[in-house]
Amino acid sequence: MHTFALVRAVALLCLGLSWFSIQAVTPPNEQARYLAGLDLGGTSLEPLSREEAWLRHAADFQKAWVDVEQRQLGPIRSWMPQQLGFMHADPSPLIYFFSGPDMLYAHAFYPNAQTYVLCGREPVGLVPDVAAMPAGVRAAALANLRKSLNAILSYSFFITADMKNDLTATQLSGTLPVMMLFLVRSSCRIEEVELVKLNANGDLTQDKSKTPGVRVAFTGTTGRRQTLYYFTTDLSNWGIKDNPAFLAFCRKLGQGNALVKAASYLMHLDEFSTARDYLLTQSRNIIQDDSGVPFRFFKPEAWVLSLYGHYPGPIELFQKHNQPDLHAAFTNQKTGDLPFGFGYQWRPGISSLMAGTSMSSVPKATPVAEPVEE
Repeated sequence: MHTFALVRAVALLCLGLSWFSIQAVTPPNEQARYLAGLDLGGTSLEPLSREEAWLRHAADFQKAWVDVEQRQLGPIRSWMPQQLGFMHADPSPLIYFFSGPDMLYAHAFYPNAQTYVLCGREPVGLVPDVAAMPAGVRAAALANLRKSLNAILSYSFFITADMKNDLTATQLSGTLPVMMLFLVRSSCRIEEVELVKLNANGDLTQDKSKTPGVRVAFTGTTGRRQTLYYFTTDLSNWGIKDNPAFLAFCRKLGQGNALVKAASYLMHLDEFSTARDYLLTQSRNIIQDDSGVPFRFFKPEAWVLSLYGHYPGPIELFQKHNQPDLHAAFTNQKTGDLPFGFGYQWRPGISSLMAGTSMSSVPKATPVAEPVEE
């Protein structure tokens, strides 16, 4: 280790900081490409790409990625501009409640959003530093990473119980490594990664906070600089009352778009009415499956709804959240077909998608600047 690096590490340890809590020396885009099994030629991590564990990881992940591209992501990227072009092109902020680390579908549906805001109960985790791990730890971490991504690549959503275990099982902990991987696999380039926090007013702060998060600056497929935020937060009514920071942050971004997918039907419950009301009052457009805001809350005088695919009702686990009014709407006013799986009913042909546009979103609002750090 160079003298400067050694002194830096000792100083940080004396301050009680973990080596993994700082920005890794290796650029974050290279870290993400390593995790994603992408070419590392000419980078500082190229020697690690010769390890047998990484070669197996890259081959297995590429096979899974080709499948999800052909079955899901490619059809979404073609379908969105054709059917919902005005949403697809909109640079307004995207709010994705109950998302976990699912930047994959956030970017597929809304590639032009200037700002993405994701959230969940899952921890943020740490900036990965794969070069600092022993070879055996790297191999185990890559195997666990593939395991944690199996559900979303196969079915289009994370399984919450499995994710809770998978995202804490190795040194590639939390949502951050997964989001970084999804960004580079979506042909984005990560420029900066910074751990952040929110104060009670929804401003970024360096002080003690109950709302940890991360900010990732990246160059998207449009060539523009975009920003991803993820915050660990509780969106129940009690959680928001106890800690209003996250919704306060979202409000500062102004009216935006929303995505809801495989959300455990939480907003069907009275205990999540605050989150539901936020989406209904602050969204220009909403794309969701039937696990999001119940159909009955989209009042005809306030929303224009388009219904795509087929609504067979919830899977067995959530049968109590069946919506007869949504069945009737799909029977009488379906807009079109859906050429990809979406949500818990993940098989093409039995998936449903609701796309709503708020009548209050016209004319388009002027984009609001991101909150500034104190």
